[in-house]
Amino acid sequence: MTIIEIQYYYTPIGDLILGSLNNKLCLCDWRFRKMRNAIDERILKGTGGVFVEKSSDVIELALAQLDDYFQGTRKVFSIPLMLIGTDFQKKVWNELMKIPFGHTETYSGLSRKLNNPNLTRAVAAANGANALAIFVPCHRIIGSNGELTGYAGGIRAKQHLLNREDAMKLF
Repeated sequence: MTIIEIQYYYTPIGDLILGSLNNKLCLCDWRFRKMRNAIDERILKGTGGVFVEKSSDVIELALAQLDDYFQGTRKVFSIPLMLIGTDFQKKVWNELMKIPFGHTETYSGLSRKLNNPNLTRAVAAANGANALAIFVPCHRIIGSNGELTGYAGGIRAKQHLLNREDAMKLF
């Protein structure tokens, strides 16, 4: 049986659940989000695994880097990631990781970068299905009108992350 090690992490803006498999981080998501069951089911089905509350080297490294991020001393993460989803979702998530720290993009802008401006809704859905919050920075996506749109951790958490990155990009 494949074991996905999981640990909980308490941030200033909400609780995260982190998971690792084969020395890669496969989960860093808001513990109490609306899509919690769907995200967990996708990961379990995609890996054939089960969750076991246990630590791993990758989780310990991720926790240390998240501590640095929340303390304002880290802008770039160096964690091996395992993206579990459809090919399209993986394309969206890989594109999200190209958005520079302290910057934002829109759903339609992300669709254009994927060479299909008609996929805005599909891009939004893939963004919402991201299981690696902060490491795959879906919080950097805003509405075309510049307003904050839905976020798994809540709009307050999204605003906090964007404000934190905006302040840190000066350093």
